[in-house]
Amino acid sequence: MGILGAEPAALNGGSSNLPSLPGFFGRKNKYVRMDDVAPPPEEHEGGGAVRVGRSRSSTRYVFACSVFASLNSVLLGYDVGVMSGCILFIQRDLHITEVQQEVLVGCLSFVSLLGSLAGGRTSDAVGRKRTIGLAAVVFQAGAAVMTLAPSFRILMAGRLLAGVGIGFGVMIAPVYIAEISPAASRGSFTSFPEIFINLGILLGYISNYVFSGLPDHINWRVMLAVGIVPSVSIVFALLVIPESPRWLVVQGRAGEARAVLLKVTDSEEEADERLAEIEAAAAAATGSGQTVWRELTRPSPTIRRMLVTGLGIQCFQQITGIDALVYYSPTIFRDAGVTTESQLLLATVAVGFFKTVFIALAIVLIDRVGRKPLLYVSTVGMTVCLVLLAATLWLLAHGAVPKALGVAVAVVAVCGDVAFFSVGIGPVCWVTSSEIFPLRLRSQAAALGAAVNRVTSGTVAMSFLSVSRALSAAGAFSVFAAISALSVVFVHRLVPETKGKTLEEIELLFGDGEGESLGEVELGDAEHLVRRKG
Repeated sequence: MGILGAEPAALNGGSSNLPSLPGFFGRKNKYVRMDDVAPPPEEHEGGGAVRVGRSRSSTRYVFACSVFASLNSVLLGYDVGVMSGCILFIQRDLHITEVQQEVLVGCLSFVSLLGSLAGGRTSDAVGRKRTIGLAAVVFQAGAAVMTLAPSFRILMAGRLLAGVGIGFGVMIAPVYIAEISPAASRGSFTSFPEIFINLGILLGYISNYVFSGLPDHINWRVMLAVGIVPSVSIVFALLVIPESPRWLVVQGRAGEARAVLLKVTDSEEEADERLAEIEAAAAAATGSGQTVWRELTRPSPTIRRMLVTGLGIQCFQQITGIDALVYYSPTIFRDAGVTTESQLLLATVAVGFFKTVFIALAIVLIDRVGRKPLLYVSTVGMTVCLVLLAATLWLLAHGAVPKALGVAVAVVAVCGDVAFFSVGIGPVCWVTSSEIFPLRLRSQAAALGAAVNRVTSGTVAMSFLSVSRALSAAGAFSVFAAISALSVVFVHRLVPETKGKTLEEIELLFGDGEGESLGEVELGDAEHLVRRKG
């Protein structure tokens, strides 16, 4: 199937009775591969301290690379957070209409899908690392144009340019991190872009609050200009992080790939064995005889299942209304009864705080309790919070509850929704999309998933005010609650557990299973699948 070569590792870190795959897949290996779970520690006379020390060093190196690769995600988060407050002042300064507000807010997501789609091909052509740098440069240009914009048209031009840069960044970071991380911590490391998005949102909210006291023709420009600062640090990041060893092998640069593997593995022997496996997998992918896009548009049953899961979870992440809450939280709180601008912006800081804290919790838990339990907690919790918010807004609109109580419940419901989002579907969405596809399809399939994410995000952002006007805010959140309930069913039926599994074993989960849903193909069923394939 053109996957990276490796024998199925012990599931959940234990021993495995799975049969060996043919050829070089079948040899035993005492070392920890980048895509394998860690084996029990071995004792070596006089050498144990060296092995432990090197293991810790390689983990710290992968950690640092994951952090630097995620810096572009701060830009997306900052833009989302800061625009929720900027729009209040832009409206007064440039005298824009409600429709123009929706277009200004929502266009970023639609334009970023172009960057995401182009990012897949670009990262295959020039490399993962250079694509990260390109994302930062394009965003910087867009942010500078927005900061100096004298009119709505120029502001839109800058926002469109920034959107392309964000599209590149949001697509490439999870792919790069997944390709350099060990399976035992891949979920945590691949979640880093999501925590940086949330950190950016929080910084955007804080920026709104800090600079709101400036004159209306200056404050929103300062808020947008501050967003350029994180992207400058990416220049330093590019000097630190290596290129993906998988991409280097595909380009025929095996010597450079080996040098990278020596930094992210625990021994020279392990690096050489990893290199041999990646070379064999790259050769298999090159000889598949199909172009990537043809394989994605005319997928086999296995790839079709992967696409349904990968694209579906990207869609549900956004269509449950998270961007409506983040972009329009001041508007929602104003409808609930919060009156002063300082109170509105301070309430949004609370929203950003909850998003950031709970994404940090998700990073701690994702490789311990697994992806699917977090998805269950997330989707069920979001559904409950959205129902509570819709009911509260309806009761407030009809004067059925005291205003103070209604405002308090609305704030709690919004904070609860973003907290449940951040602890589950927010980060798990990107982890799943980056790890379920085989090497030959990974970057462009992930780009397609990011594009779906951006389309649904833009649809929600650009239509929320109009839908709220037509159905009322309570009606709009009732729709989001119904969709969130559907996401629970989707997770149960179509998302398998991938915790602790190699990228090769994950591909087996989407294999032949005629008549059985992927929801039933859990960790314990992997042995059954492999035996059927054998």
